[in-house]
Amino acid sequence: MTRGNGGETVLVTGGTGYLAGWVIAGLLQRGYRVRTTVRSLAKAEQVREAVSGRAGQEAARGIEFAVADLLSDEGWDGAFEGVHYVIHTASPMPFGSGVDLVKTAREGTRRVLGAAARAGVKRAVLTSSGITAGAGDSGTPATETTYAEPSGTPQRAYPDSKILAERDAWELAGAAGLELSAVLPTFMQGPPLGARNGAGTTDVIRRLLAREIPAVPNIGWNVVDVRDVAELHILAMTSPAAAGQRFLASGSFLWYRDIARILRDKLPDEAAKVPTRTMPDIIVKLLARVNPQMAMVRSELGRKRLVDSSKARTLGWQPRPTEQTILDTATALTAKDS
Repeated sequence: MTRGNGGETVLVTGGTGYLAGWVIAGLLQRGYRVRTTVRSLAKAEQVREAVSGRAGQEAARGIEFAVADLLSDEGWDGAFEGVHYVIHTASPMPFGSGVDLVKTAREGTRRVLGAAARAGVKRAVLTSSGITAGAGDSGTPATETTYAEPSGTPQRAYPDSKILAERDAWELAGAAGLELSAVLPTFMQGPPLGARNGAGTTDVIRRLLAREIPAVPNIGWNVVDVRDVAELHILAMTSPAAAGQRFLASGSFLWYRDIARILRDKLPDEAAKVPTRTMPDIIVKLLARVNPQMAMVRSELGRKRLVDSSKARTLGWQPRPTEQTILDTATALTAKDS
């Protein structure tokens, strides 16, 4: 790996997040100074402990913390003092967050990039989402050249939040003369750092292992490793060719039943309870009436979407095999439960 300039500081927003931890670790390994935002300094040691297992205790002790919230102006200008780059990973997650997803994502993006422009950072990198690139299908893979339209429906509030926040980011960057890159990850899996329980996305594997669902819905995802997504963020920050560009981060498409099969075949002891039956579509549609998670995926029943991430590979990005990502995720989750 290329060593970074030890005199340069990178601000990573949302330091307690699943992706942010891996981004912070990767930056520290390259010799950058890292500052990260948290909503409370009580979370500082949690972040340091999580990152130390990857970057080492000495490097983790050097992490600086700034208190800032996506829904408040307070603290953002101070967080950017002396900062050369910003990687904006912070964004509200669906289900149980208790916040207005669209409002929080949009206002947070405006605050972060506005402060970045005022501070004169070299480049900002936005964590967007693969859903902002539109809907690729079995015949036409999604690429960075397309932009999805928001649905405006409550069931699709999370996709809408990512679509609208990225749209705002490009508009703000253009108006302010801010150099911006965007990373568009698809369905992130991979081991969480430290003792944290991981991301909402890894709940797919956790629920399989715990047999919290009796059968698997007929849906699938373009799976990508969180460690590889973190790597792409750093490449987007440092590569001259990445300025003003979007980059899809995706691995292989897997049906839910494929994930279950990988777990049963490769981890027979840990995955002995993983269900193998497919849930009838009619059951998913009925559950969607009362279950927000099912309502969000209902439109994906039986749909195989393809994603072209070849543009990211031009930066030297090489995602690991998707099967290994699934196994590493399961191994990490079962280790935390033991």
